[in-house]
Amino acid sequence: MVAIALNVNGKDIEAEVDGRTLLVDFLRERLRLTGTHVGCDTAQCGACVVHLDGRAVKSCNVLAAQADGHSVLTIEGLGAGGLHPVQKAFSTHHGLQCGFCTPGMIMTAVDIIRRCPAPDEATVREELEGNLCRCTGYENIVTAVLAAAEEMRS
Repeated sequence: MVAIALNVNGKDIEAEVDGRTLLVDFLRERLRLTGTHVGCDTAQCGACVVHLDGRAVKSCNVLAAQADGHSVLTIEGLGAGGLHPVQKAFSTHHGLQCGFCTPGMIMTAVDIIRRCPAPDEATVREELEGNLCRCTGYENIVTAVLAAAEEMRS
């Protein structure tokens, strides 16, 4: 067992975890933050994206022990004070259907806009390559990311 202390969505957490526990499992099973989804368990689908110290990471590819001393933001924390502009844009522009990929897409989109406040369509498409969606065809997701970026610049 490994003792960890981290900040999750603005709350300090201390816990003991098996050294092999993945961050996604810690978030879902121990903290009951089930907005972070488990899709492939191989870092291929992006359903598990969270922010670790402000950067998007696939939490199925990070050990909980690696988050010790760091800050984690999940989809629940992103919308804690009301919907984030990216969440609003996904709703407004119908960037979701079944919703399974949506939390990871949104967390990735927030990271894209943080790094590139004025992305073009090609940049958004390239940056989203690590996130799979089987329902939407990506058109509305790309539109939502571009609209959110524009709103956040204003």
